[in-house]
Amino acid sequence: MKQRTAALSVASNTALILLKLVAGTLTGSVAILTEAVHSSVDLIASLVAFLSVRIAEEPADERHMYGHDKVENLAAGLEGLLILVGSAGIAFAAVRRLVLGGRTHTVGLGIAVIALSAAANLVVSGVIGRAGRRADSPALQGDAAHLRTDALSSLAVLVALVLVAATHAQWIDPVAALLVAAVIVVTGVRLLVRAGEVLVDQSLPPSETDAIAAVIESFADRGVVGFHELRSRRGGSRRYIDVHVQFRAGTSLEQAHLTAHELEDQIVARLGGADVLIHLEPEGRLRPGQRSLRADDH
Repeated sequence: MKQRTAALSVASNTALILLKLVAGTLTGSVAILTEAVHSSVDLIASLVAFLSVRIAEEPADERHMYGHDKVENLAAGLEGLLILVGSAGIAFAAVRRLVLGGRTHTVGLGIAVIALSAAANLVVSGVIGRAGRRADSPALQGDAAHLRTDALSSLAVLVALVLVAATHAQWIDPVAALLVAAVIVVTGVRLLVRAGEVLVDQSLPPSETDAIAAVIESFADRGVVGFHELRSRRGGSRRYIDVHVQFRAGTSLEQAHLTAHELEDQIVARLGGADVLIHLEPEGRLRPGQRSLRADDH
């Protein structure tokens, strides 16, 4: 499913690039040509997402015992870098037009192409975004973000072309291109930050760690008396969680092991895709950072 969705993005971007290149050449609009550059960056990002999704779904092997999930986050980071490179090219072309001058003509054709591009990107980004949320795929969600940005920048260019047609003020075209570049920079930086957070093993957000703690606390009547060293991280669409869980004195190893498996299943059910590792410990004195589930310890 994820691969088919990524392929849709590749096909859509390819078609839009061709349209924008033809329209930009015929009209002489630097804003339309920068939109073609923007779509070209998105195409490369879509190809990266397509390949990363395929690699991330490969099973764990001897060299990658935790799987290949982080390839998606690496791909999202590469997409962010590509966006920043594309924005630099757009800004250069726009400043060059402002300094050297130039004229936009056949504006009606440009308006039609950009309007079509904006509509197509809004539709495709919606499809990819929903698929990315369902699959919890950073690569697909990043790709959808690119396409939404492309759609918004296309709308800005559309407004600029309409103003050029109405006022014949040629400076509006390169200024619109500079605004597009600024929007793209923000998107690229956000993608880099999100990818970096995962690649450096940032903990899961508080809402998810609180949910894990709540599940553990719900096993207080099953012999669980406390827990500590709750650690978590993320790789692609999977979460990795390990925690030390203390069991009431006298609990057999067999019973503690069975309860731990049920606890793992409950955490996975609450969060979705997750690998949970529980270290069994006997009841003992409280350790730094330990959460006790006994009423007399609070």
